[in-house]
Amino acid sequence: MFKNYLKIAWRNLWKQKVFTLINVGGLTIGLTVGLLLLLWVKNELSYDRYNTKWDRIYRLTTDIHVNGSDFISSQVQDVMGPTLVQDYPQVEKFVRLQPQRDIMVQKGHETLQEKKAAWADSSIFEVFTLPLLAGNPKTALTAPFSVVLSETAARKYFQSTDIVGKMLHINNTADYRVTGVMKDMPDASHFHFDFLLSMSERANSRSNNWGNHDYYTYVLVRPGVDNAFLNARLKDITYKYVSPFYQQILHFSLEEIEKQGSHVRYAAMPLSDIHFYANRADQSFIEPSGNIQYVYIFSAAGIFILLIACINFMNLSTARSASRAREVGVRKTLGSQRKQLILQFLSESWLICAMAMLLALVAAAILLPFFSEMAGKKMTINLLDQPQLIVYFIGLLLIVGLLAGAYPAFFLSGFKPLQVLKGKLLSGSNTGGLRSALVVVQFVISSVLIIGTIVIYNQLQYIQHRQIGYDRRQVLVLQNTYPLYKQVNAFREAILRIPGVENGTMTGFLPTGQYRQSPSFFKDRNAAIKDAITTEAWQVDQHYIPTLGMKVVAGRNFDPQNFGTDSSAIIINETAAKMLGFKDPLGKELYDPKTDVSDLRASHIIGVIKDFNFNSLHHPVTPLILRLQEERGSMAFRVKTDHIQDLVEKVRQQWDAMVPGQPFLYAFMDNEFNTLYQADQRTGNIFIWFAVLAIIVACLGLAGLAIFTAEQRTKEIGIRKVHGASVTDIVTLLSKDFIKLVLIAIVIATPLAWYVMNGWLDDFAYRTTIHWWVFLLAGCIAIVIALFTVSFQSIKAALTNPIKSLKTE
Repeated sequence: MFKNYLKIAWRNLWKQKVFTLINVGGLTIGLTVGLLLLLWVKNELSYDRYNTKWDRIYRLTTDIHVNGSDFISSQVQDVMGPTLVQDYPQVEKFVRLQPQRDIMVQKGHETLQEKKAAWADSSIFEVFTLPLLAGNPKTALTAPFSVVLSETAARKYFQSTDIVGKMLHINNTADYRVTGVMKDMPDASHFHFDFLLSMSERANSRSNNWGNHDYYTYVLVRPGVDNAFLNARLKDITYKYVSPFYQQILHFSLEEIEKQGSHVRYAAMPLSDIHFYANRADQSFIEPSGNIQYVYIFSAAGIFILLIACINFMNLSTARSASRAREVGVRKTLGSQRKQLILQFLSESWLICAMAMLLALVAAAILLPFFSEMAGKKMTINLLDQPQLIVYFIGLLLIVGLLAGAYPAFFLSGFKPLQVLKGKLLSGSNTGGLRSALVVVQFVISSVLIIGTIVIYNQLQYIQHRQIGYDRRQVLVLQNTYPLYKQVNAFREAILRIPGVENGTMTGFLPTGQYRQSPSFFKDRNAAIKDAITTEAWQVDQHYIPTLGMKVVAGRNFDPQNFGTDSSAIIINETAAKMLGFKDPLGKELYDPKTDVSDLRASHIIGVIKDFNFNSLHHPVTPLILRLQEERGSMAFRVKTDHIQDLVEKVRQQWDAMVPGQPFLYAFMDNEFNTLYQADQRTGNIFIWFAVLAIIVACLGLAGLAIFTAEQRTKEIGIRKVHGASVTDIVTLLSKDFIKLVLIAIVIATPLAWYVMNGWLDDFAYRTTIHWWVFLLAGCIAIVIALFTVSFQSIKAALTNPIKSLKTE
């Protein structure tokens, strides 16, 4: 019986080639997009799930709010993890990580820079699932100056993984013994390291320093323990250990802090939440985080595009109801039951879906490398390694087939044979309202996607062109300039003598860099809690502000040659000035403790600098203090030349002359700035491409309906032409109904799109405005697309010889 259903289905589909092609084409595009987005969403949701104990691992976070200033971090004190394990048996293990973006590793006669390195406790292999190819995981990182390499790093430096006991010279200072080789960390991980160095030489868990927050700390809890229990224990620790420390160092307790409306809190974040919910600015020290909004948006986009394709199928199937009505009548007269007819029509639907699914799998396999590159992810369709995909595909096939074919099946099978055989059934007119509603739904979705595309494009352009308080153009950044050591000033002077170099500054604290410090300052020497603020504090030189094109809005820049007291001077940004509440901050003093509040360092304010963005535009500008102090982490040079590569080569030659054998590492600040928004750029491009595909699918359905309408009105068109109707009149006649539906869709889509995109823009502290013209432009685009889609068939029908039209039956 089922074979007979398929045979009849195939004959009907072959007979109606145009409609079959439109249905299969639309479903193929919809399923291809759905599969690609399914792989993307699956990849996002799988982050850190490779760990066998992922549901018992938590990362500790810090939230300090003092007098309107905030310090929110994914890092805590080095003693927090050991204390939890010591005081609470429910906490099984802890591991601390301290990423080191730039380490120098000697390979033969050359020194290479490695960016994926971190100090780690030996317990890392007990908490995380990081299998070792060589070495003992229990002892690999216990000894000082030991290092575990990834498989990639091991082959890079030794061409083998059997290297336990080999030595590596790191950071030009020490020899490290290789004690293990681990498999490369999975792509879907919130951190990736090629070098794990022993924490035993770095952290001192007995230091009892509860003031510094500079370690990513993870804890493994015993089965049955949840984060609510862990958060309660962290609160206990805060009052038991942190409060006495504050009392000793700052001379006020947590109770006094809370009375001022401030707080010091620590929390546990589940490992599976880190990729989506970690503090973005802070998380970048390990790896850029994801955005759960994009998971929702792309999931919805995939469902909506599939829905559009299904609507096409339903529309075209019900539109062709008249051509199938006589078949239904005859089969019912001959004894066919309704359930048999339903199965017949569902068989046609599943056959179309099966054809589309096969084509979609081929298309997805072809497009996946390009999509992976666009998304910045490594995704594969491997049914052997990913058997769950087979379940997804079968489920998707059944659901889409049922969704697309259910209504046509029940509608067509419901025809009464007597009415059909007497010719009383009109040509699908009783489904005209449904078809109109479905067309409106299609173009509501399409219009929302068009508006979304315009808004995303505008926001990305806004990011690129917004005035951010400094000039990032043509700024050459030399990274990791520590090897220059005492020659650093001589090197800067030598570079300034190169034609095309206008200015240069020496500091690792750059707006697009990773260096950060967040100490506390007091407005009064009494160091009362009401006078405390937490702020960024950067060490810069007198060339920093002019080199980066920043603006001093009050006071002056550092000038140690003419002002000897500038060694204790500071410059603050506008946000810090507002937070401090000084009417005139110039000449005022701020105090920060060297060891405790009994040993305060006074710094006088000599200038106020215009706010500049030193985090991404997802975050507002926070208080910042610039202090005149040498910091050799990096150098930045403002250049002005049409021969930039020649200039870079001259800088390289000077570098090689002063520090031969050390890697010359450079970047341009505008490229580093763009890296901050790489994830937004990628997701924006993905959204735009899929929006275009959704519109194409909607247009396929509209084209099919235009063909059907023209066929149904062939005689009417002939009569109108005989009576003098022009081609324009006929095109207008056939197009106006569709345009009305598109206009209705635009009216519905406008508030919906505004709500959705406004929510997306709320994720940015600095955002573009959704102007009225966005909706007008989107509406015009939708109307033009609809007109272009139906006009071809309308013009074809209008140009048909009326004699031929009047002969049709």
